[in-house]
Amino acid sequence: MAKCAICEKTQSNGNKLSITRSHISKRSPRTWKPNLRTVKAEVDGVVKKIHVCAKCLKNGKVKRA
Repeated sequence: MAKCAICEKTQSNGNKLSITRSHISKRSPRTWKPNLRTVKAEVDGVVKKIHVCAKCLKNGKVKRA
């Protein structure tokens, strides 16, 4: 799985909870994946395609080419 080139965010694992009548009855595994975008960005003066999460793009941590 790819990860963000800026903040190194990757997928995380946990449990999906089934809630019925205010009791947690079943737990099943699930994964949360980061919202990654492939972007042409300037890295060390060279234009490259990198995977960047949407949060880093929104905050302006990446200089797009």
